[in-house]
Amino acid sequence: MSSLTARQVMIDEHGPAKNMAVKTIALAEPGPNDVRVRQTAIGFNFIDVYQRSGAYQLSLPSPIGHEAAGVIEAVGSDVTDLKVGMRVAYMNAGLGAYTDMRNVSADKLVPLPDNVSDEQAAATIFKGMTAQYLLKHTCPVQPGDMVIVHAAAGGVGQILSGWAKALGAFVVGTAGSDEKCAIARAAGCDIAINYHSENWVEKLLEATDGRKARVVYDSVGKHTFLHSLDLAQPFGMVVLYGAASGPAPEIAPEILNKKGCLFLTRPSVFPHNADPERFRANAADLFDAIGRGFVKVQIGARFALEDAPAAHELAEGRSSSGAILLVP
Repeated sequence: MSSLTARQVMIDEHGPAKNMAVKTIALAEPGPNDVRVRQTAIGFNFIDVYQRSGAYQLSLPSPIGHEAAGVIEAVGSDVTDLKVGMRVAYMNAGLGAYTDMRNVSADKLVPLPDNVSDEQAAATIFKGMTAQYLLKHTCPVQPGDMVIVHAAAGGVGQILSGWAKALGAFVVGTAGSDEKCAIARAAGCDIAINYHSENWVEKLLEATDGRKARVVYDSVGKHTFLHSLDLAQPFGMVVLYGAASGPAPEIAPEILNKKGCLFLTRPSVFPHNADPERFRANAADLFDAIGRGFVKVQIGARFALEDAPAAHELAEGRSSSGAILLVP
C-alpha cells in the first residue's frame, strides 16, 4: 500500500473564499491507465469561483480546480506513450487541480513542448483551448472576416482577440469599462466599445461604418445576447459560450430568420476535447500559437496553495490583470 500523501484544497460547504482549506490526503499508486503528476503550476478560472460559492453546486466535500501543469513521477502499467520526467498539462481531468500531486488518467494529459513553460501551460490551457475550438471549429475564422468578441478584456476574450487578429480578422471587442476597452485594444482588438455606455450598439456600428460581424463570440449572455443577434451579418453566426451577466433570454427560432437567417450555437470546451487524439491535436495547435506569439501569456499574480482564498478574492474583486496561478 502506498504511503504517499498530497496537499489538496478542499471545500466542505459552499460559500465565501475562506471556506477553502488545504488538507492532507492519501494518494494511491497510479492505476494501470493513470499517471502520477507532481504539479508545478495550477491555473485559476472563474468557474472555480462559481463552484466554490455554490452558483454551480458540487457534491460536498469536494476538491476544486480544473487545470494544471507538472512533471510525471510514475506511470501505470498500461501507459506506453507517457514517461517519467515528461512535462504535461491538463484541463479536463476532473475536479481536483488545486493540489501539489495527483493521479490523472493518461488520456487527459498532453505533453508540453520545450517552448511552452509549465506556468504558460497552466495559465492558458483551459482558456486557450476554449479560444481554439471557437476560432478553429465552431466558426473557422478566415482572413478579412469581421469578428466581435464580447468581454474582450477577460481571460478568454484577450486570447480570442489576439489569435483572431493573427488569423487576419478585423476584431471588434466589447468590455464593461473604458479601462477594459484599453486592455482589449492592447490584446489585439481594432476597435473596442464599452457595452455599459449609452447606445453602445449604435456606437459600434458607427465605428465599423455599418459593417456587421461574420461571427459574434458572446460569453456575457443576458446583457449582450439580443444585441449580438443585431450585430451579426446575414447568414452570420452567434456563438453563445458563457453567461457572465446571467443566462441569455430564450428566443423563438423565427427571430433568427428575421435577423438575417442567422446561425446560433451554444458550445463548450469539454465535448470539443473529449476524444484524446483530438484533445492533443487541439492542444498542439494552441501551443503552436503560443510559440508564434499569437497567444500571449501574462501572469498577473501567483499564490501558494494555502493562499487560494486570497487568489479567489483577488479575482472576485475584478482587480487582477493577467492570469492567476497557484504554485504548490
